[in-house]
Amino acid sequence: MATKKGAATQPAADSHDLIRVQGARENNLKDISVEIPKRRLTVFTGVSGSGKSSLVFDTIAAESQRMINETYSAFVQGFMPTLARPDVDVLGGLTTAIIVDQERMGGDPRSTVGTATDAMAMLRILFSRLGDPHVGPPSAFSFNVASVTASGAITVKKGDKTRAEKATFSRTGGMCERCEGRGTISDFDLTALYDEEKSLSQGALSIPGYSMEGWYGRIFSGSGYFDMDKPIKKYTKKERHDLLYREPTKIKVEGINLTYSGLIPQIEKSFLSKDRESMQPHIRAFVDRAITFMTCPDCDGTRLNDEARSSKIAGISIADACDMQINELAEWVAALDEPSVAPLLEALRETLDSFVEVGLGYLSLNRPSGTLSGGEAQRTKMIRHLGSALTDVTYVFDEPTIGLHPHDIERMNNLLLRLRDKGNTVLVVEHKPEAIAIADHVVDLGPGAGASGGEIVFEGSVDGLRKSDTLTGRHLDDRASLKESVRESSEALEVRGADTHNLRDVDVDIPLGVLVVLTGVAGSGKSSLISGSVAKREGVVVVDQTAIRGSRRSNPATYTGLLEPIRKAFAKANSVKPALFSANSEGACPTCKGAGVIYSDLGMMAGTATTCEDCEGKRFQPAVLDYKFGGKDISEVLAMPVEEAEAFFEDGEAKLPAAHKILDRLADVGLGYLTLGQPLTTLSGGERQRLKLATQMAEKGNIYILDEPTTGLHLADVENLLGLLDRLVESGKSVVVIEHHQAVMAHADWIIDLGPGAGYDGGTIVFEGTPADLVADASTLTGKHLAEYVG
Repeated sequence: MATKKGAATQPAADSHDLIRVQGARENNLKDISVEIPKRRLTVFTGVSGSGKSSLVFDTIAAESQRMINETYSAFVQGFMPTLARPDVDVLGGLTTAIIVDQERMGGDPRSTVGTATDAMAMLRILFSRLGDPHVGPPSAFSFNVASVTASGAITVKKGDKTRAEKATFSRTGGMCERCEGRGTISDFDLTALYDEEKSLSQGALSIPGYSMEGWYGRIFSGSGYFDMDKPIKKYTKKERHDLLYREPTKIKVEGINLTYSGLIPQIEKSFLSKDRESMQPHIRAFVDRAITFMTCPDCDGTRLNDEARSSKIAGISIADACDMQINELAEWVAALDEPSVAPLLEALRETLDSFVEVGLGYLSLNRPSGTLSGGEAQRTKMIRHLGSALTDVTYVFDEPTIGLHPHDIERMNNLLLRLRDKGNTVLVVEHKPEAIAIADHVVDLGPGAGASGGEIVFEGSVDGLRKSDTLTGRHLDDRASLKESVRESSEALEVRGADTHNLRDVDVDIPLGVLVVLTGVAGSGKSSLISGSVAKREGVVVVDQTAIRGSRRSNPATYTGLLEPIRKAFAKANSVKPALFSANSEGACPTCKGAGVIYSDLGMMAGTATTCEDCEGKRFQPAVLDYKFGGKDISEVLAMPVEEAEAFFEDGEAKLPAAHKILDRLADVGLGYLTLGQPLTTLSGGERQRLKLATQMAEKGNIYILDEPTTGLHLADVENLLGLLDRLVESGKSVVVIEHHQAVMAHADWIIDLGPGAGYDGGTIVFEGTPADLVADASTLTGKHLAEYVG
């Protein structure tokens, strides 16, 4: 197609070079419209809670995924998660979206770095082809597959005759039988399960949830295996076995069919099948007290049986290969020259090289995936996309620099630019100035958070953002200065001979009563030092990055324990019972069962959520809303932002010190904009961590350990966080922060720098002293970057 003058016009297909969003209203977005250039790197910035994730993840990426799902047959869609259409008028120019988010990888004890990526599957095929002696198919090297053999008669029908034939079946697996492929075995401290001086009916059991008033009491007494009124120390051998170890057995109690099983199988099933980090605090405390985990003596922690470990390639077994650092494993694989498996070796090399490229060469394939930090998990997910031949795809990243030392941020930036240069659209939600600097286009949301956010305050280049008068623009070139004077410490927490993971017999004194920053490149051993040598000590409160588990019924009021004093105050003021003021209990609207919305499942179509007509989304029965406290009903209180509720409960007729104290802490950590009844499922990663921090500040501890509290924080909010850390120190607490943010380092009283590298190259203390000494020394990676930062 050409014009009369012969000059070629742009083909129509090339004119679609923008992603157009019109009228987006998801969460707090205020009917916004934006045009995002394709095949460019666009960074979305703004304070935490301003609506970045709502625009990028809940609108653009969600609609792209929903439309791709609709291309499958109705049968296939029935097996896929149903996605509702985002609240937006028009979305045009979308391409396939690949989301790389901050969600931690599953905490299943069987999941490792190798199984979570394709590396382990390829390694198993490699050993099944080249391993000497040959022990079987790839499943023979899998610690998740048990070896089984079975034989018996099968009925075969031929024409009108049927006859029985003998058949045998066998499957070769690599699972260690003793630890069932977990690498550790558990040993129970029986004194922590029961008090042997008491009988069961006197409450001998000290296991959380095992009360003799409920179902457990009925099952124990109805089983007839032991006398409920006899002290446990007088039990016969059989009675003790039935109490502790009996395998699940069907019994009938009061005409109801039930299953009885011994305490230990029951605990293994209900508590030990879960990841430790996802347990409720009181259950975690019980597990730590009652159960010791030790390396399995049969497989030496490799999870594999003798046969799987006997097969070797060039003197290396699959267990040895999984135990190597990935950068060493990559060199070993590169040295293998086997034409028979050349395509497999090529694919395995590429995967392992990708690990090294994203700065994860210090991990090993047998590292449990639940132990990865948020940043490590996100980079592990990136690996499968790096070598991809796909182009014209939209990659969506949620703060890819989380958990990265300034030294590593450069490498991450290069990866993002490489993805863009292959012809992809890269959308990044980010706060770090180093990552914002590489953007082709910036979209700044704000002006504030929550209800005062949700608008686009700037669109354009990074230079334009610097000159703009938005909160991000004003703080983009902020550089912290070193403190003129630092606080002195009079005592220290001694750590001697720390050797968890890659630590090399580390001795260090952590000063108390001051702000200490623990830093070093990712994988240098910071978390190992804390979790292995400090976290379990008395008076230590650890606020880490593990996700908050909460359903859409959980909200900041229920999670922080704020609802408890509020419900009691409402009940007292109206002379009724507190259960009426819980949307999960007696006060719930009967139509929507206290959810506020009614979910309609439409099979393979996207389910819909409509506001409940009876309670108008307020979640409570109309009668409950007649009860007032301080002139407001319970639904109005739950709809308040934290800042407003803080003023409401401070004085006057609604004065409630217990609630005000919790709200004070929420405002302190920068969550003043959250509403009390907002579902936890809608909070961002940074918001969840700060909610956890506010909750754990109430715990009785004198040493606080915070793992990267700047995660998800806007530049402007980092100042508030530093103020909070100072207030904690001034109130007599000791604060240790694991952190990469230079502003936090500059603000510290004492810095402990680990390194010099990651994995085997790390694990030693390379510097201890004040920030000024670190800058003057400038011999470590951290020192160089801090010196550049403070100018």
